[in-house]
Amino acid sequence: MAGLTLGVLISGRGSNLQALIDACARADYPARIALAISNVAGAGGLARAEAAGIPTATIPHREFETREAFEAEITAALRRAGVELVCLAGFMRLLTPGFVEDWRDRLINIHPSLLPVYKGLDSHARALADGVRFTGCTVHFVRPEMDVGPIVAQAAVPVLEGDDEETLATRVLAAEHRCYPLAVRLIAEGRVRIVGERVSVDGAEGPERAVLNPLEG
Repeated sequence: MAGLTLGVLISGRGSNLQALIDACARADYPARIALAISNVAGAGGLARAEAAGIPTATIPHREFETREAFEAEITAALRRAGVELVCLAGFMRLLTPGFVEDWRDRLINIHPSLLPVYKGLDSHARALADGVRFTGCTVHFVRPEMDVGPIVAQAAVPVLEGDDEETLATRVLAAEHRCYPLAVRLIAEGRVRIVGERVSVDGAEGPERAVLNPLEG
């Protein structure tokens, strides 16, 4: 099935892009990736896309005098590819309000924390410093403010004794690889509605009970 047409923006290794590639390869998945764009030449994610037969483009931000000109080139490429939903997957550039508004409610991002906490960089280090028992990841619609927007899906990840940034990041990343394809599926199936600045998911069910950390003895 063809389904919703995706464009994915990356800057690095593209592990979340790979999660979307794997999801789109399933016969019952209601979306396909039409284009992967990187602002960094030689980014690892481009090779992942090419291996899957997905068209790629490199649009180096340093070659443009303004952010607006850089983003205009991205928008032109996305529109030529017929993209309906833009997925940020490790795209390390802040987007202008103009770009965000141009793609409003058609632009999503994944962030490695349970937003609205730990926006921005170093989310794992900050979670460890605060001693929280859970962290996680969030897929949300993008708004002009950084790491703000209606939340589509989240995954809670326990913080374990002895965790450091690397071990925690690895556990959160595994959750991201499940959460992002789920969020895209919900959107592609037409089950996601934005009411005010909150997401309502038709037919959605939550966990049956609370999860404790540490476990009861």
